[in-house]
Amino acid sequence: MAAEPNFHPGLHRWSMVLAFCTLLLVVAGGTVTSRDAGLSVPDWPLSYGKIMPPMEGGILYEHGHRMIATMVGLFTIVSMVWLFRVEKRRWLRILGVIALLAVIAQGVLGGLTVLLLLPWYISSAHASLAQLFFSTTVAITLFTSSWWLRGPALTDEDPRYPVRGLSLAAPFCVLGQLALGAAARHKAIGSIYHICGAPIVTGVVLWISLRILLHYAGNRELRSAAVALTGITFCQVFLGIAAYMTRIAYADAVQPMPLMVTFTVLHVAVGALTMAASVSLAILVRRNLIAAEVSYPALAVAK
Repeated sequence: MAAEPNFHPGLHRWSMVLAFCTLLLVVAGGTVTSRDAGLSVPDWPLSYGKIMPPMEGGILYEHGHRMIATMVGLFTIVSMVWLFRVEKRRWLRILGVIALLAVIAQGVLGGLTVLLLLPWYISSAHASLAQLFFSTTVAITLFTSSWWLRGPALTDEDPRYPVRGLSLAAPFCVLGQLALGAAARHKAIGSIYHICGAPIVTGVVLWISLRILLHYAGNRELRSAAVALTGITFCQVFLGIAAYMTRIAYADAVQPMPLMVTFTVLHVAVGALTMAASVSLAILVRRNLIAAEVSYPALAVAK
């Protein structure tokens, strides 16, 4: 099959690298929080007045997080410039600008978190924006792929089983759940709120995914996205249970234990994947499903 004339393989691969590095950044941020290393470096933007302090103890996690963040910021600048040089779709160039503004805001929030001694509202906003930024990088990867440029596989929406509007509920619910998790990690609220939100968000995701798998499975893109979101969500639920159980088991530990840290960081990382998968599903639903025409018998009679 011939390559799409507007497809730029280098840009697409770069977008994949940016998305992967952003996921690493989310992992690094989760490690800092789980290791209680948030104030291991008390100044910003330098670390103990240096570009490269001794990488030991909590400094390894905190400064390592800053180094990855700097790399992601530079990669985002390259991505935006690349989009402006080769991309004809104006809305995608604008998305590149939004990604750059988001990563700048993320860096400022990270700095304020340190300078203001970990206020929960800034720390929680920092964590939540990280999830949104990661989803943005995944969306850019999606939009720069060759199969996206080949066009949608259009399917008529069944008016009995509407899903175009419903699909938007998943990313909003997942983002709310991630925000609750961030607030709980930063001691703003109890974990019970995050725990109670889990079955609600899982139910919404399953409702949307099952509706797609039962009524729109003939569309390969929608089927694949629904299966992926369902699998990632179930993995996230089990990781959440494991993170909570290990936290209880090591509640009396003097310092964070490796097993607890591992499950917590994995829970944060897969949470980012859940958010990105829900955003991707919503995008693909609105790309592939033709909105159903709703008939109103009363209006029909009037005509």
